[in-house]
This record gives sequence, C-alpha cells and structure tokens, in this order.
Amino acid sequence: MSKESAKKLIGELQTNEAMKAKVQGITDPAALVKAAVDAAQMLGLPEARIPLADAVVLVCTSPKSNSAYNGINAAVSDVQKGITGPVPRQLQNMHYDGEDNPDKGQHYLYAHNFEGHWVKQQYLPDNIKDRKYYEYGDNRIEQAAKEYWSKIKK
Repeated sequence: MSKESAKKLIGELQTNEAMKAKVQGITDPAALVKAAVDAAQMLGLPEARIPLADAVVLVCTSPKSNSAYNGINAAVSDVQKGITGPVPRQLQNMHYDGEDNPDKGQHYLYAHNFEGHWVKQQYLPDNIKDRKYYEYGDNRIEQAAKEYWSKIKK
C-alpha cells in the first residue's frame, strides 16, 4: 500500500469513528461510551474530544447509586471476618465423586434452559445462603431491574 493510500485510509477511519460517535450522541449510553473509548484509542486528540465530552456528560448526568459499592463491601467484610463456607455442590466442577459417594452428579441447573432464563438455585454456602449483599437502589434503572426480577422469579 502506498503512503498516500495509507493516509487516505486513516483519514476515512478517523472520519468514520468521529461520525459514529456524533450520530449516536447520548441516545445509547453503552454505545456512546464504547465509541468514545474507541475514538480516543484509534484517533487520539483532537478528533476524540467530542465523543469523550459526550461520554463525560452522560456519566455525570446519569442517576447515581452506591448499591453495588455497598454490596461488594458487605461481601468483602464477610470474607475478611471468615464468614464463608464451601461452594454449593452444584457449582463445583465435579468430575469424579468417588466410589463411595452417595450423592453423585453435578446437579447444576442451567438457567437458560428455564423460562425467563432464571431458576431457583442456591449460589451461596449454606451458612450464608439467605444473605443479601445487593439491595436495589431507588433510581429508575435499579427499580426497573427489581420489577423485572420480581416478575421472573414468580
């Protein structure tokens, strides 16, 4: 490829990335942030300044929540206090149970084989199986997720 052809191709790629970010605007948050990062990595500045600015505005004006932060802190606190237990059998990678084991088999329920892609199954050790680490926040997005999961789990 000639030097001129390479320059032309790079120019077209730069235009495409900048245009993609401009067209998406703030309508699709995940796509906008991804496009901004792609533009910054591929193009650098000054071309990436508009998509990066759009991403900053989106993040700054989005509803805030510390639900995940509180959840992970509660889980880490339990681990640090030694509040743990064995992984439930169905989640273990069991290939050989031993000749004398009366409870042979994995017994894992693959959620995608069930309606709504959800199935009641224990994921935490017995001694903390009823522990809730995540509590839904009061923002629109988390409340929509709460409503969705309430319907699925009926």
